[in-house]
Amino acid sequence: MSRCATVSRSLDEPVSGTAATATTWLLLEQPGPWGAKALTSSHLDPALGRALEAAAEGTGVRVALIRRPGRHADPGTPPVRHVYAAHTVPGRVWLHGAVTRDPERLLDLDFPALGAGDHRAFGAALGGRAHTGDPLALVCTNAKRDRCCALLGRPLAAELAASGVRGVWEVTHLGGHRFSPTVLVLPYGYSYGRAEAHTVKEALHGAQAGRVVVEGCRGCSAWDRPGQAAELAVRSAADEYRAGVLSVVRTDGAAPRWDVTVLHADGRRWQVTVAQGMSLPPRPESCGATVLGTPARMDVVAVRELRPTAMAG
Repeated sequence: MSRCATVSRSLDEPVSGTAATATTWLLLEQPGPWGAKALTSSHLDPALGRALEAAAEGTGVRVALIRRPGRHADPGTPPVRHVYAAHTVPGRVWLHGAVTRDPERLLDLDFPALGAGDHRAFGAALGGRAHTGDPLALVCTNAKRDRCCALLGRPLAAELAASGVRGVWEVTHLGGHRFSPTVLVLPYGYSYGRAEAHTVKEALHGAQAGRVVVEGCRGCSAWDRPGQAAELAVRSAADEYRAGVLSVVRTDGAAPRWDVTVLHADGRRWQVTVAQGMSLPPRPESCGATVLGTPARMDVVAVRELRPTAMAG
């Protein structure tokens, strides 16, 4: 039986502009099995999961569970859990970590402040500090969400861990099952689709050096889908791969066509025209889908650098 990721790859569906959106990621270690909606269907107290979902709604914070690669028979409740928070808006990027014996303490977080990029909220509630280790690679492996994530994601996570790559975690959900294996690299918040070990290693080395690898990149979670596609297009057009120097500052229009303004830290600007199309022919958007779909795709129509005179006008 064809899997959704196999079909998407065979049809060469573009991955640009398909990343999950979040200004801030909040990650809680939760070993053991995960259900389709992991925050309320794992060994985490479902009442806590529902409370975290409610607290994060509308704040720009996306909450996910993480676990170390490997076997996931029920290991019991861990005495100490790792917690990470990462803000992904360029110019204000940070990644902080903490450990806690009581996951209920996450409810003490100021979620609006966290979503706005104030790391003091994380430090005050959990004693979090700046992460000084390697960048994180979060590989989506939740079989109950989509079997492609387990069939393709879990071997990738295991391969990375076995080869000595530090900072590898399995994560519950990154969206876009048909692009499995999907990986989120923090702190900068760029997602990758159809990821292979060498691509993830390059992305991690790039993040360590403050650079963005665009091969297989779905986009930066700080931006909406048109913004993700526009920023990646400017990177390629301007041969600019430094992290943190490009920002999406304006989006005009509405589906199916937008004009996105991308600003460089040195003052240069580009206007990128992005059109929403349909991915044809119809295909399964996930392995559990009962009907075929035509998922939206972000097609970059034009990239134009705005000269100072054009900007003044």
